[in-house]
Amino acid sequence: MVFGGMPHGADEDMPVFVISVAAQLSGLHAQTLRSYDRLGLVSPGRTSGGGRRYSMRDIALLREVQKLSQEHGVNLAGIKRIIELENQVEALRSRVTELTEELAAAYAAAEQAAAAVHASYRKDLVPIRQETSLVVWKPGRR
Repeated sequence: MVFGGMPHGADEDMPVFVISVAAQLSGLHAQTLRSYDRLGLVSPGRTSGGGRRYSMRDIALLREVQKLSQEHGVNLAGIKRIIELENQVEALRSRVTELTEELAAAYAAAEQAAAAVHASYRKDLVPIRQETSLVVWKPGRR
């Protein structure tokens, strides 16, 4: 059963649409989709028999390619470069997120280690206030 254009249980990256449906959803001709695939602009999934299967993400990308081409006058080589750069930016954003999480974990581990060190301090050492005098007590010899 299909709800909202997607088969039930599918996500936006799942290749589920045959080329005729993808062409209809994107507003492009099937031959245009084949050309975009050959040029590497949109790379749909493949069945074991070699048939193309498009995901919702592919459909959105096809629409973006069409928009860049028709509304902004960008040629296909330029569109390919834009897509490559957008993919690179997304990969870098993901890496920054990973590194931020690793850094937060490292800070937490350092704080725990510092707390463990502080907890191991001898309990007979007592901090004194600056306005207090320090008296050294030496026990008398017996």
